[in-house]
Amino acid sequence: MWIIEFTQRLRSWLREGLDELYPGTALDERGDLPDAGSDDLEYPWRHHWDHLPKRSAGFGFSDRDYQAARARAEEIARLTLGDDEWARVRRIGYADLPSRRFPGVTYRLRVGRRIEVRCAPAVQPPWPQPFLCINPTYPLPEAEFFAHLYLYARDNEDELIRVAAPQPWDQALGRTF
Repeated sequence: MWIIEFTQRLRSWLREGLDELYPGTALDERGDLPDAGSDDLEYPWRHHWDHLPKRSAGFGFSDRDYQAARARAEEIARLTLGDDEWARVRRIGYADLPSRRFPGVTYRLRVGRRIEVRCAPAVQPPWPQPFLCINPTYPLPEAEFFAHLYLYARDNEDELIRVAAPQPWDQALGRTF
């Protein structure tokens, strides 16, 4: 019984502290963010997410919420890439998309990882570093963000180039789970 009371007090304290630091981001009373089981429209870009630990969807997100979000993300990725391409990505671990801006350059996209910039022999890389880092503004499942990056690399490469931060090493993305 004391654990429940302690947890409730801790959540209340965190809620007050975070709402003071980031107005409108209270943990349970999340304004226009519906719960995971709702069909209501979400507006996550209206909130601050810097207070969350990496690779987390936030406080109060249950195991069931993570499972549901990841299942929806897999469906989004499958519908975005098509059945065959998504199955191929799941099997080999990446999708290669040729650059339309830089001849001989290919973007290797991997679920939950930075974009790898690959160059054909004798092709000068457009960046001094071999990886491009792009993190979502708010927490997303890895497969869903992969679908976003796929569309950017395929259809809006200029935006990808504008927001990407060249990095010397590969690592997992920070705001995906």
